[in-house]
Amino acid sequence: MQKVPAQYWTLQYHYVWKTKYSYKVLSGDIALRLRDLLKEVCSLQEMTIVRGNIRADHVHILVRAPSYLSPAKIAQYLKGRSAHAMLREFPELRKKYWGCHLWAKGYFCSTIGAVTEETIKKYIEDQKDEDSVFKVWDEKKDLSASGEPLGT
Repeated sequence: MQKVPAQYWTLQYHYVWKTKYSYKVLSGDIALRLRDLLKEVCSLQEMTIVRGNIRADHVHILVRAPSYLSPAKIAQYLKGRSAHAMLREFPELRKKYWGCHLWAKGYFCSTIGAVTEETIKKYIEDQKDEDSVFKVWDEKKDLSASGEPLGT
């Protein structure tokens, strides 16, 4: 639970968004850089990543956010800032996405409540793909700035 004088909240959002045209471009160095960018964006906006998973053509992320950030604003930060940096840093992406749009329009967002946090965590963890599996924020390997495993 987050705390500011006279305010307490636990707002968690599960987001999913796809690459434009469903191109499978999120692997290797591109996926690693995307993970770092999402961590940076969350840190700057006082959000906490609870769990995440980068797939070849889409991203799942469960974030805890302060009450003053709307779900739409969170999506704007996550998608907009990551797309801008990724297209600037990876020329191969600029060739595929000549219109400067890495992400497809729209996104899925749900709050924790209708289903338990554990159900969403398990859903994110259990994503499978025949091509390749690329997990992000493995709590056994990645540590937050405080030294605590992410996702605990």
